[in-house]
Amino acid sequence: MVRQAERFRLWIEPEVHSTRESLPGNIRQRMKRIINGLADNPRPANSRLLDVEELEISAHIEIRRVRLDKWRILYAVNEIEGWVWILQIHKRPPYQYEDLPKIVAKLS
Repeated sequence: MVRQAERFRLWIEPEVHSTRESLPGNIRQRMKRIINGLADNPRPANSRLLDVEELEISAHIEIRRVRLDKWRILYAVNEIEGWVWILQIHKRPPYQYEDLPKIVAKLS
């Protein structure tokens, strides 16, 4: 099922809002544009599919990340139900996705 003509529903975790508000102004605005753009294109060219085979999530949910300078936006895409769920914003380094199982548990 391809949903290219339709806009995805965008869900944003509350901590994402607070993290985004604490970012420097230029990064905050760019971050907002990227997040809003995921509703139209949940797989932009600069996004990457994360390997979550060992995690227990539905087969039709993708866990992806988008990089913005030193920042990473972690999000899930459900093509069948038509939503994008913004899970976390992290600064890298030192972030190494060690809390990914906890983050993905929000989808249950």
